[in-house]
Amino acid sequence: MPVSGLHVVVGLGITGLSCVHYLKSRGLPVAVMDTRMNPPHLAALQKAYPDIAVALGGLNSSLLQSAASIILSPGIALYEPAIAEQVKRGIPVIGDIELFAQAVKAPVVAITGTNAKSTVTTVVGKMAEAAGLNVQVGGNLGVPALDLLAKQPAADLYVLELSSFQLETTHSLQSQVATVLNITPDHMDRYPTLADYQRAKHRIYQRCHTAVCNLDDPLTHTDAAHKLFFTLQAPRENTFGLLTKSSNTYLAYEDEALLAIDELPVMGKHYQANALASLAIGRGFGLALEPMLKVLRAFSGLPHRCQFVRERQAVRWYNDSKGTNVGATQAAIEGLGSEIKGKLILIAGGVGKNADFTPLVPVIEKHVRQVVLIGEAAKELAAVIGNTVPVTFARTMEEAVQGAAAAAKPHDSVLLSPACASFDMFNHYEHRGQVFMEIVEKLN
Repeated sequence: MPVSGLHVVVGLGITGLSCVHYLKSRGLPVAVMDTRMNPPHLAALQKAYPDIAVALGGLNSSLLQSAASIILSPGIALYEPAIAEQVKRGIPVIGDIELFAQAVKAPVVAITGTNAKSTVTTVVGKMAEAAGLNVQVGGNLGVPALDLLAKQPAADLYVLELSSFQLETTHSLQSQVATVLNITPDHMDRYPTLADYQRAKHRIYQRCHTAVCNLDDPLTHTDAAHKLFFTLQAPRENTFGLLTKSSNTYLAYEDEALLAIDELPVMGKHYQANALASLAIGRGFGLALEPMLKVLRAFSGLPHRCQFVRERQAVRWYNDSKGTNVGATQAAIEGLGSEIKGKLILIAGGVGKNADFTPLVPVIEKHVRQVVLIGEAAKELAAVIGNTVPVTFARTMEEAVQGAAAAAKPHDSVLLSPACASFDMFNHYEHRGQVFMEIVEKLN
């Protein structure tokens, strides 16, 4: 990044504001622009830095042309014409993680994937903390990476969740351990092909010391020199997997049983994969085994990720509002459906993001009794599901919960896992999940 000249921060979300704080703390001249007229952190910016020039309502080409560097927020694509023009002119276009990478002094664990990255990032952070390290956790999850650098005392380790959008503008991150947990189609409204999405994800492996790959997902594999693997099958060399001994199943490394899966507080194959991935990442960094297992015995999951809500009339209710893409919902249906006695009642729908819903059909056929559909993509989902299972429509979450309650039989489970974004009906996926849980809690 140039040491002189104007640095233009494009996008004033939480990440953009963290970039402004970081650049101003180093005495650098900063300007800000946003395509929105009233971005969420405008008031905070103007209060902290009243003299900063702010351009709103579009991408200001003249301001961009005067930039020595452009710091692009993840929500804005490199192919936007005004940004692409500056790239062509040779202006550095980077993101917050590139700024972080240029400044960080402690080791970094970098985690991406279509699904489960927030859970795995949180678990690995807890494992490092249990091992006695001063660890800072953030990035695409929680606290922006640049804000972590300002925390005192300085961290022994940074554990970062990174999105494909962040990785697009990252060039010099040298992580101790990097992983792509899984790749299924997502953000197909931003990436022309799945291969483009995969290439963005795989940038996380550049310059890493140890890569952790999902043995069950070839799209995560890399040719890095040092590799560890995780799998839901029996483990082989350098692999964490599931080992069956005397009719019990264990998390294992190679041929060593480590922890019985019935000791995990979270049910489902998808969470077992998360636990195995976390162990592989921890081993790649050199964490001791016992504190890692202690965390797995205690961790009860994150909100809105297959979160148990309540049991009512022998029916269990789960909130997986974070299931905003097909792969996440597929994993939730398979993971939960394979562990219960009855069937699932699935509540799905929302904004489809140009997704292909057909991969849901086999797991719905296998594990789902009925689907209740909401939101913009409801008719599209219904057309894909066809006659596989009964389908009903609901105009509101209240109607969806009532319909699911009527359809469920004893030992069934109701799963909200929309396979879609939420902003047609809700502010964000957390809002959707909270509304669902409040309605479910009020059921008589």
